[in-house]
Amino acid sequence: MKFVVAGYGSRGDIEPCAAVAMELLRRGHDVRTAVTPTMLGFVESAGLAAVPYGPDSEALLHDLVRMIQNPTGALPDVARHIAAVKADKDTTLTALAKGADLLVAGITEQPLGASVVESCGIPLAGLHFFPPQVLGPESSVGPLEIQAYDPLCFPGLAVQRAYRDGRRPCVGALTLELPAEADDDVVSWIAGGTAPIYFGFGSTTITSAVDTVSVISAVCAQVEERALICMGPNDCTGVTLFDHVKIVDTVSHAAVFPACRAVVHHGGAGTTAAGLRAGIPTLILWNGLDQPIWAAAVTRLKVGTGRRFSESSAESLIADLRLILAPQYATRAGEVAAQMITPAESRSRAADLLEEAARCGRLL
Repeated sequence: MKFVVAGYGSRGDIEPCAAVAMELLRRGHDVRTAVTPTMLGFVESAGLAAVPYGPDSEALLHDLVRMIQNPTGALPDVARHIAAVKADKDTTLTALAKGADLLVAGITEQPLGASVVESCGIPLAGLHFFPPQVLGPESSVGPLEIQAYDPLCFPGLAVQRAYRDGRRPCVGALTLELPAEADDDVVSWIAGGTAPIYFGFGSTTITSAVDTVSVISAVCAQVEERALICMGPNDCTGVTLFDHVKIVDTVSHAAVFPACRAVVHHGGAGTTAAGLRAGIPTLILWNGLDQPIWAAAVTRLKVGTGRRFSESSAESLIADLRLILAPQYATRAGEVAAQMITPAESRSRAADLLEEAARCGRLL
């Protein structure tokens, strides 16, 4: 069968799409992906065929912000720009979807996907890595909307009809578990001392990276812990390095998290799931979008806590770390990890559902 998978945004938006695409490819299907231009290299490194889809997501955001900051004619300019982006994405997706058996669209791409499948006469499946209520009032644009997160995080969803009747099955978090270049070096550094606390920012650009690293270094010295800091796209040139701190660009969460004592991060869906699966306590310092719901989830599960990043300080970080490093949080994190759906099982469940949706679509 032929599948088309479309995702737009940063790595956190793209990886769930790429993970299920890889599982379908492994099963022998013809799989094509459409992703943010800056994510092409990432997707292709996993072995997937990909085409650029829309403009770079950060560039799009900057363009829209710039237009809004100019009050004169801002709304018409924004509307025209959004319409042009939508038209471009529609053209790309329609070309890929012709002759396909199923289009799989990430949560932000479902509305566009709905119009594409209507013109191509094929079924649509949605892929959500957080509950759709986060984006506003619930709506449905497809008969199958796979929930790519663990139901353990949102126990209330199990009693809602849409989740109970199978239209929104929870399959667990979807991840590729790809290795990173720094993994061996990081694992060797970890083995040379006590288990560190991981600090990561995902794809988030922070305004004062050097100051942030300095605060983390000072805080970890005070609580007598080592720190592994994953800077992502942030430049920390000029920061003072200490023996108890290691700084890298990126690591494999699956390879490194189990060797850490705790994880502190921005609250992305994928990073949260990796921390829960690793069985270590979590501190989420969130900014917005779906991140607060993951902070609430780890708090509800009693494996960690969270607060807004802009409201955190050296003093609050010390207090939060001392809280989650208490023995009961480690014990509870281990209990939760044992109940989580494994990455392999998540990918298998999602692929099973998509194959069935494609087969049913053929019979219509």
